Amino acid sequence: MTLKPIKTKKDYEAYLEWVDSLFEKKVKPNSPEGETLQVALLLIKHYEDQHYPIPYPDPIDAIKAKMQEKGLRNKDLVGKVGSKGYISAVLNKRKPLTLELAKIFRRELGVSAEVLLS
Repeated sequence: MTLKPIKTKKDYEAYLEWVDSLFEKKVKPNSPEGETLQVALLLIKHYEDQHYPIPYPDPIDAIKAKMQEKGLRNKDLVGKVGSKGYISAVLNKRKPLTLELAKIFRRELGVSAEVLLS
């Protein structure tokens, strides 16, 4: 396949079929076909980013998910964020997520700044 920018859905589908066939052949990443495959995957990703964007999750939902992932509860953030009641109010969307809180959640939980500011 000759690589070129993907401009139409038909081109996109052709690339997907071609990539699937290379995956089935189990091409080696460092082979010429493997390197061509890597370039094709970048072209596919670029097309998908433009035509099928994935929206950011709700910032509060992302914070709750990170807390659950790390096994943290509201009381574990007391002293870092504020009182247990204040943390509860923020997580229940009764209080706003301020820039200062976003910085704390970024530092303490590792939630992406893009998500927190979306």
